[in-house]
Amino acid sequence: MAGGSASVLRPGDWVTYADGDHQVVALAGTSVRLRSQDGAESVVLASYLMASPGFAVAGTEPPAAVEPFGLLESLPKSVLAAAREWERHVVEVETGLPPTTDPGSGPRQEYDPARRTLAERDAAKAHELGVSARTVQSRRARYARQGLWGLVDQRTIREWETTGRADARLIDAICQVMDSETTTSTGTRSRLIRRVIKMVEDAHGPGTVPLPSRSTFYRLVDALSTGRHTFGSAVTRRQMANRPEGPFTPTFADRPGEQVQIDSTPLDVMVVLDSGLTARADLTIAVDVATRTICAAVLRPMGTKAVDASLLLARMLVPEPMRPGWSTSLRMTASRIPHLRLLDVDARMEQAAAKPVIVPDTVVIDGGKVFISETFIRACNRLGVSVQRARPRTPTDKAIVEATFSAINTLFCQHVAAYTGPNVSRRGERVEAHAAWTIPELQDLLDEWLLVGWQMRPHDSLRDPYRPKMAMSPNDKYTSLVAASGYLPLVLRGEDYLELLPVAWRAVNDYGVRINHRTYDCADLGPWRRQQSGIAAKRGLWEVYYDPYDLSRVFVRTQHGWITVPWIQLPLINAPFADFTWQHARRLAAEAGLDDTNEDAVARVLDKLLSRAEHGPDKRTVRVLDRTRAAVAIPAPAAEPESDTPSPIQLPAPVAPFGVFDAHAEAERWL
Repeated sequence: MAGGSASVLRPGDWVTYADGDHQVVALAGTSVRLRSQDGAESVVLASYLMASPGFAVAGTEPPAAVEPFGLLESLPKSVLAAAREWERHVVEVETGLPPTTDPGSGPRQEYDPARRTLAERDAAKAHELGVSARTVQSRRARYARQGLWGLVDQRTIREWETTGRADARLIDAICQVMDSETTTSTGTRSRLIRRVIKMVEDAHGPGTVPLPSRSTFYRLVDALSTGRHTFGSAVTRRQMANRPEGPFTPTFADRPGEQVQIDSTPLDVMVVLDSGLTARADLTIAVDVATRTICAAVLRPMGTKAVDASLLLARMLVPEPMRPGWSTSLRMTASRIPHLRLLDVDARMEQAAAKPVIVPDTVVIDGGKVFISETFIRACNRLGVSVQRARPRTPTDKAIVEATFSAINTLFCQHVAAYTGPNVSRRGERVEAHAAWTIPELQDLLDEWLLVGWQMRPHDSLRDPYRPKMAMSPNDKYTSLVAASGYLPLVLRGEDYLELLPVAWRAVNDYGVRINHRTYDCADLGPWRRQQSGIAAKRGLWEVYYDPYDLSRVFVRTQHGWITVPWIQLPLINAPFADFTWQHARRLAAEAGLDDTNEDAVARVLDKLLSRAEHGPDKRTVRVLDRTRAAVAIPAPAAEPESDTPSPIQLPAPVAPFGVFDAHAEAERWL
């Protein structure tokens, strides 16, 4: 074995430290007192001194390196045996005895250190092995530096470059062409080779850069395309290109609501629209990073709007109400969520489902126009929620919500009728023929599955640091973090929900309030007709809030509270309609030669439009009808218990529920 004394630092030694020579004056525990050549003294920690760049002890050789035992075990047995045979010869030259000599045995005469010099022993060993003395000396030097690893035949472990002897200019051209293939459709190797040759000839001239044979060219391309999916899936190739170059740092949050990631994507399920056609729906979700709770999930027809995102934010902040037919085991009172402390704050928790209410501190969004719209940003500002935008084309900035979409497809969508698969290559035959669920029905299924299949299911990323083998469910993680961080959500009240709706500034006239050629009026507006609101910045106009997915009523803020004002044409329609439905009805009225600013004429067209729900005149009308019916798929949030304080709002005439938040109606239903 290689021998040598361990390096020892003693007083009086000279060391190289901080680009200068210093003498060790004294050693005290882990401290070293040094004196520089100009007489300046300093005290440093021994660990810092020895770890500093350029540290060395004068007059001593660097210590031998520790042998890489793991690499030695990975060598072929024949290679390792040859190295051990050389070790036996090297040790015999240096000590006179091989390492496996029996006790009491003496050295051979030609290797006796007492009779032969080291040079003579090198020459004797070279003659014995049939090699040069220079070879023996180099093997001894490598053995002194690296031990047994220095005697291994390096040809057996050398990692040859994948490019071999190919010209560097050709390699650069291949890499450039492969980089350009990232966003293009997948081609063949022959197409890439043709583009490489053309690029090389255009840059350096024909015949200047030597080109390999065709078979060698193919092998070179295969070697350089490893891991890039240049000739595989275009989706995978783009995803690989979008990965950050640095190490991936997972997003971490230590309390509920610290960070909530929001995104939208088409659901991999074909749904049946009211018209009888089949299509995919958009799924918008909000995921809490700390607990992996899906705070809210909304299905809409393709084309999510900005108001969908703001209403999603509002639904995150109210308890999830129990639905008819749901098992009592899904109630919050039957779960381990600390509902008692929440019940003292909000009585709606008594009838809530087992999903926590999480108030976000920060929401992470992408650059989609839905999330960077004024409506969504204003809603976040109203709630004091900070908005953090992900970097363009960097899905890893919101990797958790992206992974959640994949989990929903795996755990839920693939078990639903008319599952399309993630792409057309995995899609079955005539999938649309198996579509069975409408958007409202699928929304109910999804809401119930979120309670059972997600909130109560152990999540691999939710583990207790003291019990790493046990995975926790989102509800269990929420319970533990609530106890650790003292988290108490202040859920959204009825008036706060109205604050998140879009606002229009209008005057209260004798005929009521008019918005986009629709008139709203009721008796409660009497004291405020022809009056100024007192808001000089808006020229005395009044705040009128409306739900774009239910235009049957508006909400007017007065000095004494809110007034719910119904649409005067509501008895004629008696069906839910949204803003895009009204706009389409105006277009149909104009095409029919009617005055699209006449409220009565547009109302009659709207009534006919909604009556022809199953036999729409064209696909554009069908799409509008589908979005109209899906707008009421999500139930309104549960209301607060009825207060003893009289409310200035009087109940309007009974109408069909449109999914808008009505505090009194909801309170009566709950109580």
